[in-house]
Amino acid sequence: MQPGNASNGRTRAAPAFNAQAFLDSSGVAKTIVEYGRGETIFTQGDPCEDVLYIQTGGVKLSVVSKTGREAVVAMLGPGDFFGEGCLAGQPVRMGSATAITPSVILVVGKEKMLRLLHKQHAMSDRFISHMLSRNIRIEEDLIDQLFNSSEKRLARALLLLARYGKQATPARVVPKISQETLAEMVGTTRSRVNFFLNKFKRLGFIEYNGEIPLKINSSLLSVVLHD
Repeated sequence: MQPGNASNGRTRAAPAFNAQAFLDSSGVAKTIVEYGRGETIFTQGDPCEDVLYIQTGGVKLSVVSKTGREAVVAMLGPGDFFGEGCLAGQPVRMGSATAITPSVILVVGKEKMLRLLHKQHAMSDRFISHMLSRNIRIEEDLIDQLFNSSEKRLARALLLLARYGKQATPARVVPKISQETLAEMVGTTRSRVNFFLNKFKRLGFIEYNGEIPLKINSSLLSVVLHD
């Protein structure tokens, strides 16, 4: 019987996608770049020639309208890919990417990434699943912006920034990020973000001394789940 086939009437589950192992598996040439907090990784309108992968740190994806208004599309962390539009023929970047914390980014050329995906079919299937999961999360963020209050949006943003559900510790750390960036993510003002952070602190949802990074407690979920 071939590995992964059904055994005793049950199908063996595919292993979780390990992006680093995927990129290392065939020795594909790649570049590692370090960015400081606030540094631009690429800008809207730049040529779309590489796929990028976050080894450490965090990245903000944003779009600027013709009137100059910026909208935050997604906040990504370790283990996330971005810039993958080039694989579908996207000629230029549709938005900008900025490091929100000191970050180490792995850069893989478009053609090299395509060859790797074509060569390793099992891994490419999991890569596609990984990207679809990320895109679903971005869609959920947009729905959140449309239908939920700014207080609930802030609570959800903090949980996502702390990688809630991906770590085992009960108190999770939100990386250093400005209240201005949080306000952009949530679609509200810096003063409202400050008000809600202090409210969450009083209620015991977060450990906060007026500065970020801060720690969140699992009780913050009650804000997101409460109708």
